[in-house]
Amino acid sequence: MSYFAAAVARVDGGWTADEVSLRDVTDIEEVAERLRDVEPDAELSLLFVEADDTYLVILRLDDGEDLRIFGSDSAYAEESRLGALLVGDLKTSVTGLEDTDEPRVAAGGDDETEQPAVDPEADPVGDADILADLGISAQKLLALCGHEGMMPADVTVEICQMLGCADEVEELREV
Repeated sequence: MSYFAAAVARVDGGWTADEVSLRDVTDIEEVAERLRDVEPDAELSLLFVEADDTYLVILRLDDGEDLRIFGSDSAYAEESRLGALLVGDLKTSVTGLEDTDEPRVAAGGDDETEQPAVDPEADPVGDADILADLGISAQKLLALCGHEGMMPADVTVEICQMLGCADEVEELREV
C-alpha cells in the first residue's frame, strides 16, 4: 500500500513542512519521534498520512509531547502494517460524537446544524477534536473526510489551507 506522509510544524508563527519516511517504523512512538525530528522546537507538529487515496491519519504533537491521533477509517488497520501501527490501537469510534439524538446526515452535510457528512462505510477513529483549537471542529473534520469524492490528499489540502500551510505541503508533492 502506497502512502504520502507530510509533517508540518509551527515555529515562531510560521510553518515548515517536510516529507517523512515511515519505512521500517516499528511502533507509534517511533512515528512520533520522526515527527519530532522535523522541527524539535516546534510548538505544534502535525503529520498527515495519506494511504492509497483511501485513508487519512492525522497525528499531532504539542511541544513535542502528548501524541493525539485521528484516523478517517478503522479499516486502514486491517489493510496494511502501517495502518495497523497508526490506528490499530484506536478503539474509540467517533461516529457517535454528537451529544444529540438527531440523526446524522448521510451525504453532503448540513452547515446549519454542523452535522457531518459521513461515509456510511467508514468508521473514523481516534480524536476527532484534534484540530478544534485550530478552528477545525470535529464535525468539520468528519465532514471533510466523509464528503463524497474527497480524496485524502484533498482533505489534507483543505485543512492546510485553513491552517495557512497549504503552500508548504504542496511544495512537497511537487518534488
